[in-house]
Amino acid sequence: MRENNSIFQNIDWLLVLLYVVLVLIGWANIYAAVFNEENSSILDSTQKYGKQLIWIGTSAVLVLLILFIDGKVFQALAYPIYFISLLSLIGLFVFGKEIAGAKSWYAFGGFSIQPSEFAKFATALAVARFVGSEGVSLKKWRNRAIGLAIILLPAIIIIPQPDPGSALVYFALILVLYREGLSGNYIFLGISLIFLFIMSLLINSLYLILGLIGLGIIVFFVTRHIRKFFWKIILALMVFISFIQIVDYAFNNILEDRHRNRINILIGKAHDPQGIGYNTEQSKIAIGSGGLDGKGFLKGTQTKYDFVPEQSTDFIFCTVGEEWGFMGSSVLILLFILLFFRLIKVAERQKTAFSRVYGYCVVSILFFHFTINIAMTIGLAPVIGIPLPFFSYGGSSLWGFTILLFIFIKLDAYRHQIL
Repeated sequence: MRENNSIFQNIDWLLVLLYVVLVLIGWANIYAAVFNEENSSILDSTQKYGKQLIWIGTSAVLVLLILFIDGKVFQALAYPIYFISLLSLIGLFVFGKEIAGAKSWYAFGGFSIQPSEFAKFATALAVARFVGSEGVSLKKWRNRAIGLAIILLPAIIIIPQPDPGSALVYFALILVLYREGLSGNYIFLGISLIFLFIMSLLINSLYLILGLIGLGIIVFFVTRHIRKFFWKIILALMVFISFIQIVDYAFNNILEDRHRNRINILIGKAHDPQGIGYNTEQSKIAIGSGGLDGKGFLKGTQTKYDFVPEQSTDFIFCTVGEEWGFMGSSVLILLFILLFFRLIKVAERQKTAFSRVYGYCVVSILFFHFTINIAMTIGLAPVIGIPLPFFSYGGSSLWGFTILLFIFIKLDAYRHQIL
């Protein structure tokens, strides 16, 4: 079939437009979050908005490089890229720089790079390469195990850094396996484990285990005439009890005090509005003070007087809420929803399983970030350092999300060809 004559041929311009709009609105809010009348030049590279302009410019270069690359290359190099990303994550334990309590960065002069942001698109490529391979069926145990291992391996490496927020993102890719034929029982199991995770934080683990055993005995007697249920009940109990023990150990021995405190505040076991819960309390105040139509650009008092720490990164959404109000926040949310629906539509029109699976990986990762970040700012999720895609300040996250999205845009441009 005829090759593309231009790198821009067959590009989905709606996705490109949504990307540009989100990046530019994000930059405007970063500018508002750190605005100082004495240093208001948008080109001031000592300020975050000046640095973000540099990251935006370099991201544009990355976009052009991706569009120049033959779409077949991404599938051919999926596994090597994935293994290189794993090595970069492992290398942090030796060469990493500790920032904000996590050894998750490589420092190069005045710049720092967070490899976990790039491991996301690398993992998405590996998942797409494996699941999209001819003859691979997720109905087979071996294939399910390999697919889950590809997803969980980077998360396992990231957790001890410690960076539980970045690690959780990879679990969103399990939804992609469900789209490609993974049994709904796994989704049910996942929901059950989430419920158990919450309950294990609220209730003493011994009481919870005894309650599960009691429930298992009741279920056994109800289904005692169906022998096959016996072993399923035993297996489920073993899995759930082991999970409770793991959660209990991880919560008390792996997570740092700041993570434990944030989770305890979220579930109501602690209240510390002037301490560990300060960020969230101030974020909710800033968003609520915006009212219906906001205070206006550069007029947010919570923003101007630095009441909300990390307002240009994790809490960038509260700048939108304060200065643009409910209406502005709704517009931003609608832009993201439009992006997600467009990505799903584009994923469904792919001619190859590799491109389709990769497209759903993009949707899952971006949706997870979007949901958790906004939930953090309004107190519905613990503060775990999840940036808002294309919006939050940071070169690593902007580069990572840009590469993630534009690889898919490039694959979509090749949808009429055989990859």
